[in-house]
Amino acid sequence: MAEHFDVLIVGGGPAGLTAAIYARRAGKSVLLLEKEGFGGQIASSPKVENFPGLLSISGAELADRLYSQAEALGTRLELEEVLEVRDGTPRTVVTDYGSYTCSALILATGMKRRTLGLPGEDTMTGVSFCAVCDGSFYRGKDVAVCGGGNTALQDALFLSDLCRHVTVIHRRSAFRGDPVLAEALCKRSNVSLTMDTVVTGLLGGDTLTGLSLRSTLTGSERQLAVSGLFEAVGQIPEAALSASLVPVDGDGFIPSGEDCLTPAAGVFAAGDCRAKAVRQLTTACADGAVAALAACKYCDDL
Repeated sequence: MAEHFDVLIVGGGPAGLTAAIYARRAGKSVLLLEKEGFGGQIASSPKVENFPGLLSISGAELADRLYSQAEALGTRLELEEVLEVRDGTPRTVVTDYGSYTCSALILATGMKRRTLGLPGEDTMTGVSFCAVCDGSFYRGKDVAVCGGGNTALQDALFLSDLCRHVTVIHRRSAFRGDPVLAEALCKRSNVSLTMDTVVTGLLGGDTLTGLSLRSTLTGSERQLAVSGLFEAVGQIPEAALSASLVPVDGDGFIPSGEDCLTPAAGVFAAGDCRAKAVRQLTTACADGAVAALAACKYCDDL
């Protein structure tokens, strides 16, 4: 017989971990399932400087603190991928290791990285989506970072401390990221900013040797010799599971309000998978708290 939990959370990022903390403090039995690594994408951030109360902390340390707090409160945390959720009273959640039942379900599935869609992107050595994970492999070498948001700018700053030269490639004329990060990049002597430019191809065989670039203003093309390309070109929601349970919008986000409720009774949405205007670490944690309290109330009302 499947083990039962009051609250089952899918996703181990800041939203999911915060939800676990709040649900456990409310006295509910809680299972949190994460398919890859606890902490979500914030765990790969080299430095977090916009979380209230912490002047500066690595994403990995912050993720570890959230995990440790949830665990210390008695949350059951498992690395398992959710394959299916079956309707019923209670719901049955099927994973690649087994199945569980739950009274309330919180979807905190987050987002996954968007790619450039170029041939060889998934197989070529030298293409990375995590500067913190792979940056040390390119110490003393020339690399490029593609993107214009906070992740791209933070990656470039991190890599500039390791690499001989960092070229930041952005398709627009201005960065979307925080101005303070852009200003810091401009002060680095080993960083070049290549604006209004897109990457059109990856050069090399099994190993990256360079990039084909095209100007969005003139259409002119050129090549840039690099040993590594770090992609930070946005994210898309992990929508497959959500879409099987609740309505999602055209982009795959769950159209849930600030109350984190969904049209499906007993199903709640938290974090970046929820349709909203602001996606920040603080808003993910806020969603987790709201969703957990709503889930606990749902359990109490059963």
